[in-house]
Amino acid sequence: MQSNEIPPTIKTVLVLEDNFIIAMDAEEILTSLGVAEVHVATNAEQAMEIANAHSIDFALIDVNLDNDTSFVVADAMIARGIMVGFTSGYGESFPWPEHLRDIPRIDKPFSEMTIGSLIEAAHGQRGG
Repeated sequence: MQSNEIPPTIKTVLVLEDNFIIAMDAEEILTSLGVAEVHVATNAEQAMEIANAHSIDFALIDVNLDNDTSFVVADAMIARGIMVGFTSGYGESFPWPEHLRDIPRIDKPFSEMTIGSLIEAAHGQRGG
């Protein structure tokens, strides 16, 4: 796989990001990486509605949503068998729940290279 490609099984991605500009940037990057469909949610409720309405292959999840975290959404996606990767502006200083510490994550600001690497890491964890 070349560095600008993601696994071909990743066709539909959910982006959970409360900053609209960052969400649009992620959508553009994912499209450039070859993702066919990108669904953007700005809060946990929207994310769950999208996951209920679409077959999602990967969820790109911002850790901090306004004054809350997205860990409940991550747990729900994992329970459904959806690969998950986190984005964060907090690095290791954020209080990560023990059961989610091994989920791949990247720091903001992200790029095509870092998002591609995040998806590859999540895919690799699954043994794909």
